[in-house]
Amino acid sequence: MSAQIFFGSKFQKFAAGELPIENVEEDKPFKYIAQNLEQTFGEPKLGAKSDALTMLVKIILSQATSDANSRRTFQNLKKQFASWEKVLAKQTSEIADAIRLGGLANQKARVIKELLVQIKEQHGTLNLKFLDKMPDEAARDYLSNLRGIGPKTVACTLLFALHKEVFPLDTHIFRVFRRMGILPERITDTKAHRLLDQLVPHGKFYSLHVNTIRLGRQICRPREPLCEQCPLIEYCDYGLTRM
Repeated sequence: MSAQIFFGSKFQKFAAGELPIENVEEDKPFKYIAQNLEQTFGEPKLGAKSDALTMLVKIILSQATSDANSRRTFQNLKKQFASWEKVLAKQTSEIADAIRLGGLANQKARVIKELLVQIKEQHGTLNLKFLDKMPDEAARDYLSNLRGIGPKTVACTLLFALHKEVFPLDTHIFRVFRRMGILPERITDTKAHRLLDQLVPHGKFYSLHVNTIRLGRQICRPREPLCEQCPLIEYCDYGLTRM
């Protein structure tokens, strides 16, 4: 059977702002979704908080490449340019040369250069420490207004570096939540991220992010999903049609 996408009427109304979150939780209780995933994969823990600007650049460099290449690319960037001020002072082509290993170097260099320009113009210094004291939504809105920075990059930066309660979605998470009937097939990245921010329980943003990716890689695969092994089968519209 092909992976037909389901999207329940309650979630349609919730996505349209016509239904309170309590009604949605009756069908897809995220507290138990997170709990079942932790029973299967364990409870991942965030490390210490870190520098948000460094994290932002790392995430940009991680796009469309392996983790190993991403790490080496960032190390090479920092080796060639000892500070963000030095990166800002360079031509985009010079930045691209320093990050060539990670692929899409010209595109990523333009994004990095542009965000450094914007931060410097707005704050007179190259750091994002002020985000730590901002409310989660305000911090998300600030990064979202930087040109070239998408909702996943914003959410990863805030969650991983500053432990903000924002939920990053990747390809695996989109697939899992579409099959479950939580996200429609056609939804913008921005709207999907904002919907999930409302649904994920307090304190479970990182755990649910990591474990849903694990579920998507190991069980809820693009082809031939192992629905009989899925810890979320009772909440999955698609999976229940296959059992």
